[in-house]
Order: sequence, then structure tokens, then C-alpha cells
Amino acid sequence: MKCPYCAYLESKVVDSRPAEEGASIRRRRECLSCHKRFTTYETVESLPLVVVKRDGSRQSFDRNKVMGGLIRACEKRPVSVGTLEGIVNEIEQKLQNEMEREVSSAQIGELVMERLKKVDEVAYVRFASVYRQFKDINTFMQELNKLLKDK
Repeated sequence: MKCPYCAYLESKVVDSRPAEEGASIRRRRECLSCHKRFTTYETVESLPLVVVKRDGSRQSFDRNKVMGGLIRACEKRPVSVGTLEGIVNEIEQKLQNEMEREVSSAQIGELVMERLKKVDEVAYVRFASVYRQFKDINTFMQELNKLLKDK
């Protein structure tokens, strides 16, 4: 770390502690040349996720949109908000771990459906009907038959 006083490139860490509720680390350093002390903060670099929509447009990933879709699908169903939060966290973590900066909305929809199927089948069918844009009752029945076959 470069000293802000003399620009020497070497320093030693004198003290290190969490800051901003664990989101960063505060370090007190001492320059090995001029012996003055200074503070640095270390944070995790988070690159934004970009969602590529069906029409080709791009927008930044918004966990609130995923949560909104889950809440609508689970309306009047015995699924807790904590469970939904867990699903959103799991999906966001999976997307961040893949290290791809662009993800298709289709991939996010599939991840949501995969998790909803395990939590509540009615919510799964509701979400699938909107996400897959069921055109008629036959498409709806195909999805229900697929669900029954998987059981």
C-alpha cells in the first residue's frame, strides 16, 4: 500500500478490524519509511450482474424484481417471506458464483421455477404460467402433467 505522506510502497499492518457491519475491513498501517500511520479500507469487489431480457435489452439485476415475482406466485399460499428471501439469496449467490457478468432472464426464470417446485407446487404453476406465457389450457395441462409425472 502506497503511503499517502511519502509515497513509499511498503507498509505494515498495525491493527485490523471489521467495519461497516462486516462489509469491509479497516486497517491501520504504518509506513516503513517515514513511520507515519494511515488508515485503509478493504472491501469485496462486486461486479454488477446484467440481465439480458427476451427483447435483447439489458438492465442491472434487481433482486426486488425476483422477490416481487415470488410474492405474486405465492400469494395466499403457505410460504413464508423468509423462505422466499432464502430463494432470492440462493439465486443471487449462484449467479454471482458463476462469474458471468451477463445472465439471461430465461436462466433466472428457470432457477426460480426449479426452487419454487420444491417449495410449493401451486406457486410453481402460477409462476410458470406467467413466465412461460401459457397461451391456452393445453399448454397449462402439459405443465401440470409434467409436474404429476415427476412425482
